[in-house]
Order: sequence, then structure tokens, then C-alpha cells
Amino acid sequence: MSYSEPPPPPPQYGTPAYGGQQPGNPPANNLVWAILTTLFCCLPLGVVSIVFAAQVNGKWQAGDQAGAVESAEKAKKFAIWSAVAGVVGAVLYIVFVVIAMGAGAGSS
Repeated sequence: MSYSEPPPPPPQYGTPAYGGQQPGNPPANNLVWAILTTLFCCLPLGVVSIVFAAQVNGKWQAGDQAGAVESAEKAKKFAIWSAVAGVVGAVLYIVFVVIAMGAGAGSS
């Protein structure tokens, strides 16, 4: 049995499925913002942001440009929501403390 052409080379892991390197740079994964908002603002939304941020580079290397951009945008969106929730929570806390101090001072 004779073959007219050699079989294609096996796929290389870590490279795009359709040959060559991706053109351009991967989108910013926003991992730093995700971690900071998790630590200092709103834990649940920050964790979701970290999950999406961690997906960006893997999707880019797999050749899924649209998925990488989508994950980067979601990571940024959840980091912003976490920061807003943290600021709103801090303002509400300050308001409640001021009201509680005022109510405590008025009862004496």
C-alpha cells in the first residue's frame, strides 16, 4: 500500500487550531482589577470577575478571539459592579453609623 502524500503533522498544544500565531495582542484580562475588587469591595462579584479574567489568555491561545474578548469584557464589567457595590456599601455603613451615633447621643 502506497501513500501519495504524508499524513498531516499532529496538532501542537498551546497554539491556535487554524495555524500560526494570533494576529495582534490578546485583550487585557483585567485580573488585577478583579483581585483588588474582590479583596476590597464585594467578594461575590469579585470572584466572578476573577473567573472571567482567568479565561481570557486560555481562550486567546486556543484561537477563540471572540471568546477571549467576551471574557475580558465580562471580567471588567463584574469588577466595576464589585467596586460600585463596595462604595455603596461603605456609604450606607457611614450613614448608619452617623444615624446610630445621633440616636445614641439624643437619648442621654
